[in-house]
Amino acid sequence: MSTSSAAPILFAALATPAPPVVHDSGADTAPGVIVVDSGTTLGTTLVLRLAGEIDHFSAVPLRALLASAADDGCTGLVLDTSRVTFCDSGFLAVLDWWPQQGRRLRLANRSRAVQHLLNAAAPVRRQRAHAGPLTSAGRS
Repeated sequence: MSTSSAAPILFAALATPAPPVVHDSGADTAPGVIVVDSGTTLGTTLVLRLAGEIDHFSAVPLRALLASAADDGCTGLVLDTSRVTFCDSGFLAVLDWWPQQGRRLRLANRSRAVQHLLNAAAPVRRQRAHAGPLTSAGRS
């Protein structure tokens, strides 16, 4: 029995094509696999081209990769998501986390899945932005 709950990030050179998988009508509980198709740095900006599925599980190693880049001084991030086939709130959490501490984020070539997620989350993200900091009621 494996205790790992995070799918690895595979660089394109290490990724092997998976055979087609037939799923039953039930929910898929297997974690998604995200592939870093290419990556480079331009000054202090990290540029990554992502492919595959970004879910709650596969976002964990992606966030670790980005945390390492931030620790190494990267302040900008460009994500090419044209080959992302699925993403959920795990990816959204990474997108919300990166700009903290004044870092810059740009999404290039958004796939249909990424654009759908951003459109669905937009009202909630706007509401959060307008809410402002929490304050205690009844205090002056």
